[in-house]
Amino acid sequence: MGIEVLEQSAEKVVARIPIDGNRQSHGVLHGGAMIALGEAAAGWGALIYASSFGRAAVGVDINATHHRSGVSGYATATATAIRLGRTLATYEVVVLNDEGKRLSTIRVTNAIIEPRG
Repeated sequence: MGIEVLEQSAEKVVARIPIDGNRQSHGVLHGGAMIALGEAAAGWGALIYASSFGRAAVGVDINATHHRSGVSGYATATATAIRLGRTLATYEVVVLNDEGKRLSTIRVTNAIIEPRG
């Protein structure tokens, strides 16, 4: 996929993928690639948050709406924390193309758990 993290904190993660190499059969960015990018960005923020007090984060819910196709350049996801709680961390992820047009809106919720092993 080629995910590149550009900015990272518990409150906000910015990551991107190249559209080339992540296309579906119609030649545009695969919707699943956008969802994976969004989940990765939100999950990274949740892990930063959870690890700050010795916990781990695991995904429990994801919802995505695709608004337009990605055709060239990069898809950039900005995951912004909606709520960082004791047991859940929820993020809104906005995926934009290089022109700043919204490709997808994704909501991701991670459970904050005791680490295993």
